[in-house]
Amino acid sequence: WRYAFCRQTETERQRERESKRDRETDRQTDRQTETHRDRQTDRDRQRQRERGKDRETERDSVRMWRYAFCRQTETERQRERESKRDRETDRQTDRQTETHRDRQTDRDRQRQRERGKDRETERDSVRMWRYAFCR
Repeated sequence: WRYAFCRQTETERQRERESKRDRETDRQTDRQTETHRDRQTDRDRQRQRERGKDRETERDSVRMWRYAFCRQTETERQRERESKRDRETDRQTDRQTETHRDRQTDRDRQRQRERGKDRETERDSVRMWRYAFCR
């Protein structure tokens, strides 16, 4: 009976040691799983933060692009308006210059006609004088 009792006690102690070892292994496994889960969660959160930053960056770049595009378009429209204004001013200047040139040409022709008349009058008066002198 003593032998059986001791044997049973030894078996129980053996089972207890194994049970204790199993519990310790389980605890370590739980800790590792928890650590793994924590790391995974950290990685997930990090990814979400990065995705958020990416979205924010994308939004910012879209805003910047839109601003630059609208600004560029506005600048182009401004240049177009200035160019149109310049062309109109050039046209007016050309018209004025042409009108001035026409007037100048008219004056020159008028002077030439008057000079021609003066020459003719001079010729006539020379003829008249010569005629009168020779008579």
